[in-house]
Amino acid sequence: MSPELTVSITLICTSAVLNLYLCLYVYLKRKHYTSMAAVFILYSFFSLIYCIGSVFVLMSSTLGEIKFWTAVLYAGLPFSAAMGLLFVMKYLGIHLSKKVSLSLMLVPLITLVMVVTNDSHHFHYRVYELDPVLGAPYVHQEIGVWYIINGLYTFASMLVAFLLVLSRWRETAASYRPQLLSLLVGQLIPMVTAFLYLLGLTPRGIDPVPMVLWLTSLFYLWSVTTSRMFTLMPIAKDVIFNSINDGVMVLDESRRIVEYNAACQNMFPLLDMSMFGKSFAEVWEIFSNGADRFDLERNSVQREVQIHGSGEMVSTYQVRTSKVRDASNREGILLIFTDFTELKQLQSRLEHFAYYDELTGLYNRRAFFEQGEAAFEAAQQQAVPYTVILADIDYFKSINDTYGHAIGDQVLEHVAAVLREQLNGRGLLARYGGEEFVLGLAGITETEGAALAEELRSRLDGQPLQTAEGLISPTASFGVAHADFSETLYQLLNQADKALYAAKEAGRNRVSFAAPLSIK
Repeated sequence: MSPELTVSITLICTSAVLNLYLCLYVYLKRKHYTSMAAVFILYSFFSLIYCIGSVFVLMSSTLGEIKFWTAVLYAGLPFSAAMGLLFVMKYLGIHLSKKVSLSLMLVPLITLVMVVTNDSHHFHYRVYELDPVLGAPYVHQEIGVWYIINGLYTFASMLVAFLLVLSRWRETAASYRPQLLSLLVGQLIPMVTAFLYLLGLTPRGIDPVPMVLWLTSLFYLWSVTTSRMFTLMPIAKDVIFNSINDGVMVLDESRRIVEYNAACQNMFPLLDMSMFGKSFAEVWEIFSNGADRFDLERNSVQREVQIHGSGEMVSTYQVRTSKVRDASNREGILLIFTDFTELKQLQSRLEHFAYYDELTGLYNRRAFFEQGEAAFEAAQQQAVPYTVILADIDYFKSINDTYGHAIGDQVLEHVAAVLREQLNGRGLLARYGGEEFVLGLAGITETEGAALAEELRSRLDGQPLQTAEGLISPTASFGVAHADFSETLYQLLNQADKALYAAKEAGRNRVSFAAPLSIK
């Protein structure tokens, strides 16, 4: 065996021993580590298989032995690169689904099958034979299409892993940088060595990559034992930043957009990377659909904004702003958008149920008194007339008893719809309770109130309701009370109720009047 082979085998064996030690060391302590350790164990295991296959290739004396151990080598090499990428992503907090993670192993798996079955198709090696000059274990090979595909995939896996780690260097605290350094070296050394091998700048016929893996293993071992790689890890800024449910936007000292998170982009779909460096005021006009601007210069601002989207969709956000300073003492602005849309919609629904009758859609008794008293007091202060009309559906109990409550509900809805349509926005109309309705009218004289009540009675009398049980013609009795001034709205309603009782006593389906009230 030549000295060159002896040195190569020694270095690869060293790499194999260190990878085996790493694999066993992390496995035995796995209960003390995070879940990332499991990925690292697989990464070290595939590297170990790669080294073992490489050693026995160099110790082989026949082409058959070389082909067998080359297949073993490929049971580790492509999987090691892909698993290294997964390990780096796991370390950096980049979440991948199981389906995506497994898909990264597809090319390595195909490569293994291609190598094992190469003699039948020659897609991986077009020519694979003993070197006619040097003999075993050196081979003369001409690469095939799949060799190139696998080489590109392996190199890309290491390059992407390297760039991902490098991108986190600046934002990682100094105490965690030794961990990043070991990851950088772990990807850079084999990547550069493989590149030199493909360029033909290494000894002919010998893969130098497993000979340098001992160096990367030493860096990993140093990082695991000294910087506690698997127990204390930096949580990448953008992992936290983009996992926040609130939308976050960062502005620089000139109030230009320098950063935003994923939640912010979900809230404002028109927001994209082309808006980096643009004035916030300019961008706000674009994605807020003309929502009001807010003061960015105050130390702390909290306000509510509504953004009108497509159709009738309205989104409500609470916006909090605060000033921040970076390491260079430059002042910026932090904007935090909290989506209150569902809460606002729930609040609106609760308010609706609190103030509206669910069946008819009219104001309920509570809403009538809240708004009616305010209107009544305003009329009193302005010395304008105020009229109240009470309406009661005639023989409503008989309708319920005869046709059932479902038809009774239809009658209530029908009467409410007729009154609402005829009033066309005039006055304050509400369901007073049961089959009674109330109407408050400011600025309406006694004569006008009586005429309006008769108008409503006549319209209802002439508009029957078609139901599954046949045609029903509900009527109503009306009581009208008018006051130029009054002490309370309740007194006026009491007078209207007496007038309504008089209308019923007189035969129903008619309008009755109460004497006007005045302050004594």
